[in-house]
Amino acid sequence: MGYEPPPPRSALTLRIVLASFGLVLWIAAAVLAALLELPVGWVIAFAVLGVVALVDLVIVARRKRSESG
Repeated sequence: MGYEPPPPRSALTLRIVLASFGLVLWIAAAVLAALLELPVGWVIAFAVLGVVALVDLVIVARRKRSESG
């Protein structure tokens, strides 16, 4: 009866948390930049980063669902 290490855990949950945080952060930054009337380029850049975070979130969520199913 030796010690058995726990099975490895997937890093996909952490990636979902980080992508969610990035999505909230970049969308909030885009809204705040628009409210503060920063140049349009900043608003677009923040919004694009928000879209990238959303795409990452969708891809990772699909992958996690297929891994557990």
